[in-house]
Amino acid sequence: MEPLKVLMADDEEETLDIMARAIGRRGYRVVKALDGQEAWDKIKKENPDIILLDLMMPGMHGLTILKKLREDPLPNRLQPVVIISALNELEDVKKGFAHEADHYITKPCTVETVLKAVQMMKEMIDQNKSRPGES
Repeated sequence: MEPLKVLMADDEEETLDIMARAIGRRGYRVVKALDGQEAWDKIKKENPDIILLDLMMPGMHGLTILKKLREDPLPNRLQPVVIISALNELEDVKKGFAHEADHYITKPCTVETVLKAVQMMKEMIDQNKSRPGES
């Protein structure tokens, strides 16, 4: 079976590289994007299984990406989104969940926290696959 593809979008290149390497070492295929427009383009082209999304990025805001994703979901497929953002006020978190994010992590965060979130999203995908006919 092919490894799950994780798209990670963050405009902080060092953070992106550190997280991407750690996720890749866990056996996932990682696609990186340094701004919102690149993230959107790669989501459409690469069709990732899991999306890790910063909110404040040049090109396109992360919530705009999330809104576009949820307005036109993939048929018969769960595509979980984890927001990883420095926007850490309760209202920011509520906005993320109102836009149907599956998880929200505030920065600064540890690599381990992100890896746990990726594992949790993988388990969601696995559970969704085990229930044919439900979505």
